[in-house]
Amino acid sequence: MTLYSYCLIFLLFTWNTAAYGPNQRAQKKGDIILGGLFPIHFGVAAKDQDLKSRPESVECIRYNFRGFRWLQAMIFAIEEINSSPTLLPNMTLGYRIFDTCNTVSKALEATLSFVAQNKIDSLNLDEFCNCSEHIPSTIAVVGATGSGISTAVANLLGLFYIPQVSYASSSRLLSNKNQFKSFLRTIPNDEHQATAMADIIEYFRWNWVGTIAADDDYGRPGIEKFREEAEERDICIDFSELISQYSDEEEIQQVVEVIQNSTARVIVVFSSGPDLEPLIKEIVRRNITGKIWLASEAWASSSLIAMPEFFRVIGSTIGFALKAGQIPGFREFLQKVHPKKSNNNGFAKEFWEETFNCYLPDGSKTSPASTSFHKGHEEGLGAGNGTAAFRPPCTGDENITSVETPYMDYTHLRISYNVYLAVYSIAHALQDIYTCTPGKGLFTNGSCADIKKVEAWQVLKHLRHLNFTNNMGEQVDFDEFGDLVGNYSIINWHLSPEDGSVVFEEVGHYNVYAKKGERLFINENKILWSGFSKEVPFSNCSRDCLPGTRKGIIEGEPTCCFECVDCPDGEYSDETDASACDKCPEDYWSNENHTSCIPKQIEFLSWTEPFGIALTLFAVLGIFLTSFVLGVFTKFRNTPIVKATNRELSYLLLFSLLCCFSSSLFFIGEPQNWTCRLRQPAFGISFVLCISCILVKTNRVLLVFEAKIPTSLHRKWWGLNLQFLLVFLCTFVQIVICVIWLYTAPPSSYRNHELEDEIIFITCHEGSLMALGFLIGYTCLLAAICFFFAFKSRKLPENFNEAKFITFSMLIFFIVWISFIPAYASTYGKFVSAVEVIAILAASFGLLACIFFNKVYIILFKPSRNTIEEVRCSTAAHAFKVAARATLRRSNVSRKRSNSLGGSTGSTPSSSISSKSNHEDPFPLPASAERQRQQQRGCKQKVSFGSGTVTLSLSFEEPQKNAMANRNAKHRNSLEAQNSDDSLMRHRALLPLQ
Repeated sequence: MTLYSYCLIFLLFTWNTAAYGPNQRAQKKGDIILGGLFPIHFGVAAKDQDLKSRPESVECIRYNFRGFRWLQAMIFAIEEINSSPTLLPNMTLGYRIFDTCNTVSKALEATLSFVAQNKIDSLNLDEFCNCSEHIPSTIAVVGATGSGISTAVANLLGLFYIPQVSYASSSRLLSNKNQFKSFLRTIPNDEHQATAMADIIEYFRWNWVGTIAADDDYGRPGIEKFREEAEERDICIDFSELISQYSDEEEIQQVVEVIQNSTARVIVVFSSGPDLEPLIKEIVRRNITGKIWLASEAWASSSLIAMPEFFRVIGSTIGFALKAGQIPGFREFLQKVHPKKSNNNGFAKEFWEETFNCYLPDGSKTSPASTSFHKGHEEGLGAGNGTAAFRPPCTGDENITSVETPYMDYTHLRISYNVYLAVYSIAHALQDIYTCTPGKGLFTNGSCADIKKVEAWQVLKHLRHLNFTNNMGEQVDFDEFGDLVGNYSIINWHLSPEDGSVVFEEVGHYNVYAKKGERLFINENKILWSGFSKEVPFSNCSRDCLPGTRKGIIEGEPTCCFECVDCPDGEYSDETDASACDKCPEDYWSNENHTSCIPKQIEFLSWTEPFGIALTLFAVLGIFLTSFVLGVFTKFRNTPIVKATNRELSYLLLFSLLCCFSSSLFFIGEPQNWTCRLRQPAFGISFVLCISCILVKTNRVLLVFEAKIPTSLHRKWWGLNLQFLLVFLCTFVQIVICVIWLYTAPPSSYRNHELEDEIIFITCHEGSLMALGFLIGYTCLLAAICFFFAFKSRKLPENFNEAKFITFSMLIFFIVWISFIPAYASTYGKFVSAVEVIAILAASFGLLACIFFNKVYIILFKPSRNTIEEVRCSTAAHAFKVAARATLRRSNVSRKRSNSLGGSTGSTPSSSISSKSNHEDPFPLPASAERQRQQQRGCKQKVSFGSGTVTLSLSFEEPQKNAMANRNAKHRNSLEAQNSDDSLMRHRALLPLQ
């Protein structure tokens, strides 16, 4: 029963190998056999299997010259190793290479051949039959090309731990060692390639792309990784489509419609050449131009796509290519290929026929393939001319170098070098087994494998620990995932000016070993867009937002589709496509275009601005006028007018006004801490000193005139020292308020950012508004008291107190400071200081003008009124007026008393107190003479009441004339003196105090 089973397995293997035939493999015997899987054809013919008869193997079509070159690279490497005296000496490597036809089914068919042979070897059938044609087991397989094919092959080979070293399968799924235990590769995985694609899009500032991927294990994982990278970079994907070389026409049309209607100009394609070819043909047919194609490594240099007739559509392609390697002697080896000299290569005959578009005798087995391929050539995929029916016979003397095909394109050996490296990797693993020292091996107890009876799993073990230096001096070792980390070249498709073919110009590189952000290098000067333009195309959903704007989200649209929104005031953006505007620092504000921040405008009541200059001029004018008045009073200090106004208090009052005008200057200029702490106390103390002088001065005169009989006590009480003491005490209260204010909450300079966004107002923070209120309130309280006394003394002699003017000045003071309160509360910034300066100046000018300008006018322009007679006459008039009022009151009281007693009617007030002559002087004098006479004789005053008139006359002559004057006065004023002794006493008491 066992023998019967062995025979069945042997027959199965025999049938499997026979299905390929001698011309469908490249095979050579050796001590150790390496398997190979290469896409000698691009696909298989579509054939409807109705199962009415035994199914036949599908036919491979469309010859792949590059695939045959890759196969040649494997054969070249094996022959080079066999001829090497140092690498595997006394050992010969053989090979069994099959065509996958770029399909999973053909690849699995070939893989079963490897697996079946290994199983037969494990059965040891030599005991039962004589197998003279026995082929040793395949201990490793080189291939396959596409990731989808390698995935299927790896699943099968992994069951038997047969190492598989791929040269072109870059899908990141194959790095999963739990699923693909025996898979290794000499090409980087697509994870780095997808990252590089996203980096390129970010480099050119594109954010609106479409994606197309092959519907297999290469395209889907690759494009998925790209989506992840694109999302991290805020790159939006407009559409995402899957394609296949076996897609029907309707599916292709649908994808083309999506591409044509999309606004995205950049299309990222993860696909192989055969899968992409049907789509590109339809795009060419529709003449859809203006797209930028970002190509993955699998089709970036594909001869199926890089064709001159396609260039007008895909001329803007930027793609990735593997780093090119050097294979010494490979060019000559490629040129030596010939059907008659390549007995071990069953693919050489078909290659010769397709290269020279002829047929070799006895080529019936290949004629179908040739015919099928030529059909593809008519579509731009081959190298010959004519049709299959009219192919001439091959002479065998054709020159391989006379025909341009992808086979002879050895300028950039990328995949070919990967094949070469894969073979050498296996050879070095065998070399490690060959040179293994017992006790230092990789197996149990440091044992070594027997090179003559080596098994596939032992080779796999050594491949995982491989470390050698290749012919380019680079270190080769597979990582834990079975991958080799490599770099990429970035190529741009150009149209050759010499022969019109598509050439791949290297325009940059991508170094996966570099730090993030430094991996990509692109030389933009070498890139040609659409084959001729140097301008980078635009592929964004929205136009770039210029500096000064930011991207605004449009509801229902991807994040890459946005509207440009101006940055708000106080924020800026200095780059294009800013996601958000940055806030300016606290002391800065955005410029007009919101592209940068400029220092905020600093505002305060400056010395140089017109308003500040005007206030300063008014303050200086006030100081000048006050100084002028003080000078006049000093010069005329002994005149009656100056003496009558309490000379010392007037000096102090003028000094306080100087301080008031000067204090306003502290409010102008940039506020500093010291000016802020000085200006309010200076203003408050100056005004209190001023009001205190006026208050004491007014109150003193009022009390003197109101006193019944001035005594020495009054003179002492209202002496000069006590007046100054009262001024000091009133001012001291204000000083105490200021000291407490400065100690508890001192004012300070303050930069106010809140009033206006673009302006910094430098103001004084008062520290305590309550303290400021106390300062102004106390000043106003003194002013109110002063106003009260001034109003009460408004009818006193003008030469003493100018009560009317003081009352008016206090009214001005109150109006100014009552208006100041709402104005101060409603203004901000520098106008706060301006309002206070205006208030100070207005109040100061009011006091100066009302109190002193009339006196200065009399002193300078009316000197005739600045005499002792005028002063005493005014005083006497007031005295007699008071006496007359007293007499009138007594008369009225007496009359009422008489009437109540029923007596006779008394005389009228006019008959009892009048001494005026009812007739005029018969000889009147001229006005000037009369005024001179009065100055010599004294003065004559008329005092009128509602019911009578009193005329009084006083003489103030030289001492020698006093006797005569006194007699005349005594005679003429006998009546008045009788009724007004108390008033005259008041007059005599006041005069010495002036």
